Amino acid sequence: MIRFILRRLLLLIPVIIGLTMIMFAIARLLPGDPVGLAAGPNATAAERAALATEFGLDRPVWEQYATYVGGLAHGDFGTSLLTRRPVGADLAAYLPATLELVFAAMFIAVALGIPLGLLTALWRNRWPDYVSQVLAIGAISMPRFFLGLLLQLCFAMWLMWLPLGGRLPIIVFPPQPITGFITLDALLTGDWQVFTTALRHLIMPAVALSLSPLATIMRMMRASTIEVMGQDYVMTARALGLPRHKILGRVIARNAVSATLTVIGLYFGWLLGGTVLVETVFDWPGLGLYATKAILSQDMMPVIGVALVIGLIFVLANLVIDLAYGLINPKVRYA
Repeated sequence: MIRFILRRLLLLIPVIIGLTMIMFAIARLLPGDPVGLAAGPNATAAERAALATEFGLDRPVWEQYATYVGGLAHGDFGTSLLTRRPVGADLAAYLPATLELVFAAMFIAVALGIPLGLLTALWRNRWPDYVSQVLAIGAISMPRFFLGLLLQLCFAMWLMWLPLGGRLPIIVFPPQPITGFITLDALLTGDWQVFTTALRHLIMPAVALSLSPLATIMRMMRASTIEVMGQDYVMTARALGLPRHKILGRVIARNAVSATLTVIGLYFGWLLGGTVLVETVFDWPGLGLYATKAILSQDMMPVIGVALVIGLIFVLANLVIDLAYGLINPKVRYA
């Protein structure tokens, strides 16, 4: 087990190197003048040259890359060309909002997808199974930004049940930061009013982000359950006279969920990189909105930093899923 964890952690090194190389290449190949945008339309040639020298953009690309990688070794993600703020400080400020949104979306997807997949497998080829199939296809095929706009139109504009966007109203002060998750921090500090307000702001973007993984997890769980129900050890458990609920919970569900864990891990990383549109639609102050603003201003240091953070979290999330797979399935053990 320890050797497995060490091997997976060593994968972080090529991931970081690969991401930085790709992002640096994209930053240099894209057309545009980031120095000109940062300096402003009225800047003189001397001011632009001074700005380029300040950020090292007048040096060769390989030297810029070597300097950036050296800074990463000391926890330095560079400086934003537009705001002059350290990118690491911005990432630390925006990352909790994105993680809170992704965790909420994954909670909805897993909490509903696994039991619904189990039930549709038990009711396969009957009307609940057919209805779930239609809903799953619709959830996967609908773009998340369009779903977000529909949710805003219905629940915020027409019914006025939920706020249109943002993380908290301007007039509401966030709780004392402990984890960076406003809902969790409000619970830890006992501020129920802020918790309720933050939860109302979180519902629509979380639902918009969760429907696609929910549909995939549900259909994956259904297929795995049907496959497990035909195995010999399930028939043996039935022949021994074990109660139906024990066979379903301890034998069928435990073995069927193992294959679904891989999909959950992949979707967690996919959601981290796919929050851009949802955060933009709901004005959610996370990494996606931060990266969008940086891309529009051709400020590539924040974009590279966001890509690195998402890549690292993706590798760590899959490591956790692999460990959970080994714990749930007793046939799988890592040396």
